[in-house]
This record gives sequence, C-alpha cells and structure tokens, in this order.
Amino acid sequence: MQLRYSFRLYPGAGQRSALARAFGCVRVVYNDALRAREAARSEGMPFPRTGDLSKQLITEAKKTPERAWLGEVSAVVLQQSLRDLDAAYRNFFDGLKGRRPRMGAPRYKSKRDTRQSVRFTANARWSITTGGKLRLPRVGDVKVKWSRTLPSVPSTVTVVKDSAGRYFASFVVETGPEEVLPGVTPELGIDLGLGHFAVLSDGTKVDSPRFLRRAEKRLRKAQRSLSRKEKGSSNRNRARIKVARAHAKVADARREFHHQLSTRLIRENQAVAVEDLAVKGLARTRLAKSVHDAGWSAFVNMLEYKAARYGRTFVKIGRFEPTSQVCSQCGVKDGPKSLHVRVWTCRACGAVLDRDINAAVNVAKAAGLAVTACRAQVRPGLVPAPRSEAGTHPTPQPSTAQ
Repeated sequence: MQLRYSFRLYPGAGQRSALARAFGCVRVVYNDALRAREAARSEGMPFPRTGDLSKQLITEAKKTPERAWLGEVSAVVLQQSLRDLDAAYRNFFDGLKGRRPRMGAPRYKSKRDTRQSVRFTANARWSITTGGKLRLPRVGDVKVKWSRTLPSVPSTVTVVKDSAGRYFASFVVETGPEEVLPGVTPELGIDLGLGHFAVLSDGTKVDSPRFLRRAEKRLRKAQRSLSRKEKGSSNRNRARIKVARAHAKVADARREFHHQLSTRLIRENQAVAVEDLAVKGLARTRLAKSVHDAGWSAFVNMLEYKAARYGRTFVKIGRFEPTSQVCSQCGVKDGPKSLHVRVWTCRACGAVLDRDINAAVNVAKAAGLAVTACRAQVRPGLVPAPRSEAGTHPTPQPSTAQ
C-alpha cells in the first residue's frame, strides 16, 4: 500500500522566495486550465485534453511576455498541477455517479489560500543528499528535520506551506507484506464518545484529552489581538500567523494522540470494530465544538488504514445498531435511555451494566467478533455526564434506570 511520511522543512530566505514562485506558477497554470475547460463546457465543446492544455498553457505560454516567468520554475510541478485538475474533475464526476462520496466541482485557487503546495515526481530529479538535505530543482538543498527513516525509496515529494507559515515535505512510499504483524488473540469493540474518548469492550476507558477546550483561553487572546489590527497591515498578518500557529498546535496534539492510541489498539488486537457515527449530523448540534474537538473521523480512518497495513481486521457496524439498548449479557433489548443514564439494570437478567462498556461489547458482537465482557466492571462507579454542553437540570436526575 502507499503511505505518506511528512517531515518539517526549514528553507532559507532565498529558498522561501523560490518556493513562493513555484506556488504562484502552479496556481496560475491550474487556474488557466480550469478556465479553459469551463469555457469549453459553456460553449458545448468537449473538454480539452491534458496534452493540449500542457502545450498551450505551459510550453507556448513560456514564449509570451505575459507568462515568461513560468520558465523560472521546474516544468514538472506545472505538469503536476494539470494532473491535479484532472483528479479533481474525476473525483467530481465519480461522486455524481455514486462511485465515491459527493464533492464539489473544481474551484479556482487564490494566492490568499492559507495552504500552498507543489509536487515533484521522479522526472524532476529531486534527491536526498548524503548530508540529509532535500535537493529540489530551482530551489536548492533544503534542511529537513528527519524524525524517522523512510521504509522504502519515495516516488514523489510534495512541499506544503500551511496556514501557520510552516513548510513540510510529504513523501509517498510503497510498503509491502513485510510490515504484517504476527497474529494475536484479542478482539476489540470500541464505543466512541465525549465523556470518554473511547470505551473498549474489555472495560478500559480512555479519557478525552479535550485539546481545544484546554487551549481556548490562549486562542481567545490571540483572536482578540487579531480583531484589533487594521486590515491589510503587517501587524494583522503577524497576528493572523499567531492565531494559525495556536490552532496548529491544537491540531498537532490531537493528531499525535490519535496516532498513538490507534497504533496501540491495532498492535494489541487481531480485530477491531467501531460504530459508523453520524459525525456531520452531530456537528450541527449544540455538541458541535466537542464533536470537532474529539476528531472521531480522523481516528477511525487511522484505525482502518493501519489495520490494512499490519494485517489486522477492521469492521465498521451500522450507525442504527441499538448498542446502548441491548443487554450484552442476555441479549434482550431494554429500550432507549436518556443520556444521563450511565448505569442501568437489565430487566430480564438483572445484570448491572455500564452504558459505555455495554455498548462497546455490543459493537464487537454486532461485528461478529468473539468478545465478552468478562474483564469489564460488573458494578462500576458512577460516571457523570458532561454538563457543559448537555445542559443542566433544575431537579436531580436518577443515575440508574429503574
């Protein structure tokens, strides 16, 4: 399978200028190609082919005074921008045909976009020097912060500048069956939530780090400072970068937490099952901030690709499975329960069940995994429901269902 390995870059002043030129040229070629295809569509003509666009917008455009500066960057990155446009159209039409989730039509790029990128393929003759620097055509040798070793020779490298002004090199590498882990016995069901980020079918509860909540004070201060700066000024741009860096710090911490937890679960279990949550629907409720802070979709995606990478089984059950209503001991459906009910007693067998652990066990059973609640708590302590967003009640609420 193909994987991406990302490393931090530290270009010098001249290299940053060269990369800025590359970002601008790629953006112009992309927009010119999009404009040509949209004009052909409005006139009822067939879409211009990529080869014709390459000849017209790159080869011939370099000979004109208006586009002569396209020759200052590598021709490979300009060709890749046309391929990116092809991929955008292909994804758009596949979404219309139901082959993949729907997405919007390609849009024009702006120089004010907070994320800029260029991609170098093997034809660009980029390389990694013996000193560990990344040698890019028309840019030079860029310093790289290597945090790990690449498992194989990369095929392409994408240089990305994010909204915080940081530069990254993203390598695409091929991995083979040598990364498959030896088989293990445990199989696991996972119930994702807000009170606890994840509750496992063996009774383990993983607390929610709430990275965004903990950083709110710092984010508010940076955002207030930004709002007081005059639009278009250098001070406002510096304040904008401070806000972007504060958000990037939160996103990096969340991503690191997701990677560590997903890797541990995949390594320790032969099969993992999760529930297909309606994240988009939950993000439109009053719990939206906490839902985005948890980042369930990113975590589930990590579980899925790491399971494929290491030879594990990953199962996603339907979102309409009554995992919180069925007793994991006897299988009797006991009906829906309010969110404040964290512990309940089954009316059929009398088992005292923790709501979250019971749901995790049912997730595993619905996925066909051989999971039992033998290691889970039989009569766990009470877990208070999060009141910050769920609201408060004027009268005390019962903690168990009668």
